[in-house]
Amino acid sequence: MSLITWDDSLSVNVAEIDRQHQKLVAMINELHDAMKSGKGKDVMGRIISGLISYTDSHFKVEEKYFAQFKYPNSAAHMKEHTAFVKKVSEFHSDFEAGRLTVSIDTLYFLRDWLQGHIKGTDKKYSSFFHENGLR
Repeated sequence: MSLITWDDSLSVNVAEIDRQHQKLVAMINELHDAMKSGKGKDVMGRIISGLISYTDSHFKVEEKYFAQFKYPNSAAHMKEHTAFVKKVSEFHSDFEAGRLTVSIDTLYFLRDWLQGHIKGTDKKYSSFFHENGLR
């Protein structure tokens, strides 16, 4: 069973962003599956590195729309993006230096942050973007 199951509660009803969120869900689920089969250490560095890279490009897409449509809550939203990238970058550095092992706490942080960010912060822009014609 997946750690995160994609459903309508995670949709922001913007096709491009939903596809990107689904990719992030898949990456976290891949780490979860590897941990369940005892291979978490083998994939942790690659997945964390991939999350850093992919979230960077994903956040740029969201932030492009914030600027394009003059989203009023963009500053606070972008602070969350910055904090997440910083935290995941710390995970990556600590893992590479041997200071972080593959742990359920790391996995749950990723899950909880992504679900909380989408269902809370990202959902706030959904209707705003729709009102401006973005779907």
